[in-house]
Amino acid sequence: MYDFTYQKPGNLADAVKALGVADANALAGGMTLVPVLKQRLNKPSVVVDLARLGMAGINTSDTAVVIGAMTTHGAVAASTDLKRAIPGLFNLAGMIGDKEVRHRGTIGGSLANNDPAADYPAAVLALGATVKTDKRTISAEEFFQGMFATALQPGELITSVSFPIPARAAYEKFRNPASRYAIVGVFVANGPMGVRVAVTGAGQGGVFRHKAFEAALAKNWSVKSLDGISTPADGLNSDIHASAEYRAHLIGVMAKRAVAATA
Repeated sequence: MYDFTYQKPGNLADAVKALGVADANALAGGMTLVPVLKQRLNKPSVVVDLARLGMAGINTSDTAVVIGAMTTHGAVAASTDLKRAIPGLFNLAGMIGDKEVRHRGTIGGSLANNDPAADYPAAVLALGATVKTDKRTISAEEFFQGMFATALQPGELITSVSFPIPARAAYEKFRNPASRYAIVGVFVANGPMGVRVAVTGAGQGGVFRHKAFEAALAKNWSVKSLDGISTPADGLNSDIHASAEYRAHLIGVMAKRAVAATA
C-alpha cells in the first residue's frame, strides 16, 4: 500500500468534510477498496471509514423498503421483513459472494462501485429504486452511467436506497464457481414502475434493461412469452469464463428462471 491518512468520523457532516480533500476515498465494507490498495492500484491521500455513521438498517412500509447504505449483504439476507415485502431482493442478497463477503460488504458500497458483475444494480434498476445521498435523490435510470461509473459527484455519499414494493419480482444468476459473482444475472419485476427486466454481468457498459423481454412480459407474464426472443451478442462481455454468445444465451435462460421463480 501507499501511505495515506485514515479517518473515522462519527457523523455524516464530518465524513463529507473529510472527503472534500483531493484524492480522498470512502471506505464502506472494503470489499473492493482494500484489495485495490494492497495491489497499489489506487493512491488516496485520505481513507474515510464510514463505519460510525449509523447508516444501517431496513425499514418497511406498505409501499416501499428503505435500506441504509451501510447495511451489510448479510443483514439484507437475514431480514424477515424484507423477505415478506420483496423476496426477490432478499434472495439476491443471499447469493452474493460467500458469508465472509456478505458480513462485510454493504449495499451502498456495492452501488457506489458499480462493478459490472455486481448483483444489487440489477435489483435497483429493475425495481425502479431511488438512491438517496447526502445531497439529493437519484433515480435508478440516472444513477448507473457505465462500467464502474455512477452519477455520484466527488465526495458525495449514498445514505440509503428506497425500493418500491412490486407485485412480483425475482432474481436468478449464473455464478462464477469460485467467487460467485454474476457471469450473468437477471432481475425481473412487475411493480409500480411497470414491468422491468435488468441484466447484470453481461454488458460491457454494466447493468442494462432488456426492453424486448419487458414488452413480452407486459403482455403476458409467463415463461413461454420469452420463447423466441434472442439477445444480440454485440456489446456483451467475452472472457475466459464465457463468450459474448454464451452470455447472450444465458440472459434468456436466467430470465426464464426468474419469471418461473415469481410463481
